[in-house]
Amino acid sequence: MKLAVISDIHANTDAFLAVLDDIDRIGADRLICLGDTVGYGPEPEECLNLLENRSISSLMGNHELAMIRPKVLKWFNPTAEASIEKTKEILSSSWYSRLESLPKFMVTENMRFVHGFPPDSPLVYLFQVPQHGLVQAFSTLVERICFVGHTHVLRLISFDGKSVVTTRLKNDVYPLDPTHKYIINTGSVGQPREGGVSARYVIFNTDDDTLRVRFVTYDPRRIADKIIYLGMPRVHAERLRP
Repeated sequence: MKLAVISDIHANTDAFLAVLDDIDRIGADRLICLGDTVGYGPEPEECLNLLENRSISSLMGNHELAMIRPKVLKWFNPTAEASIEKTKEILSSSWYSRLESLPKFMVTENMRFVHGFPPDSPLVYLFQVPQHGLVQAFSTLVERICFVGHTHVLRLISFDGKSVVTTRLKNDVYPLDPTHKYIINTGSVGQPREGGVSARYVIFNTDDDTLRVRFVTYDPRRIADKIIYLGMPRVHAERLRP
C-alpha cells in the first residue's frame, strides 16, 4: 500500500491543490491529513471543502481545536491568535460541528496518526520532548510507526529498542529498518518552516518499507497577497515569499 500523509495545510489552497496533483500523478492508495487545515492562511473553507470532496480522513490539529475551544486559543502566540480570530470571521458556521467531530488520532495497519505527539496530543510539539521522553514514548507505543505534524519541519526519529536517532529529511527516498520503530514528522503543505516555500508531504510504501519525501513547487504569491488583503498577520504571508 502506498500511503500519502499530509499535514498543516493552513488554508493554503494553492499549495494543497499542487500536492493533490502530485499525489494523483504518483499514485497513492490512501491519503490521510494530520490536521491544521485552517489557520494562518486565507482560504480555510476552500481547503476544508477539498478534504471533504476528496473523502480525505483528517485529524484534529491545534488550530481546529482553537477554533472550537476558547481556552486553547489562549495558548497561542499573538499572531497565531489573530489569525484564528480572522479565520472565525471567514469560515461558515456550518463547519464548526464538523470540526468538533475530528478525531485526535487514528490507528491503521500498525501505524498511528496524531497531529502533535503520541498517543493523542494535538498540542505537544515533537521538539519539546527530550531524549528520555522519546525513549519512553517509543517504549509505550504499540504501533511500529507514528506520523506527526505540528512542527512544520521534516524529521525521522528512529528507535532500535535502546537509543533514539533523529534525521533531517530531504526530498529523497528513505528505506526503513523493519526492526525499528519510527516517529515521522511530515512537514507542512501550506506553511513550511525550514527553508523554501515548496509544499512538503510524505508517501510511505508498506510493501517495501520506504519513505518518500516530496517537495512540490507552486506559486505562493496569490495566497500571500490574499493573507495581507484580508488583514491577517503579515508574517504568515512573508513566510510564503520566495
